[in-house]
Amino acid sequence: MLAAECRARLGRNLLLARKRAGMSQETVAIGAGLHRTEIGLLERGERVPKIDTLLKVAGAMSVPPHQLLQGISWEPAITHKGKFRVSAPSQPANPNS
Repeated sequence: MLAAECRARLGRNLLLARKRAGMSQETVAIGAGLHRTEIGLLERGERVPKIDTLLKVAGAMSVPPHQLLQGISWEPAITHKGKFRVSAPSQPANPNS
């Protein structure tokens, strides 16, 4: 699993969670103590958040942090090198519901 795929999936999860919460990037950023552009970078998969940033963003939207990591997992090394795995997205959430 490429890191870019993980970033893209996390970004998609963040975008969908933000839309479901009916929040703007600016509102999430203010609640998380971040700059609005940081939220955009995360949503576009251009940046990987540190754990504290992930927790701040999830908290600002009142969602559990694991929701932002949905579909991203780690396959531990046994007889091969460990790797990330991104599962197929679940049914697209309607951001207007």
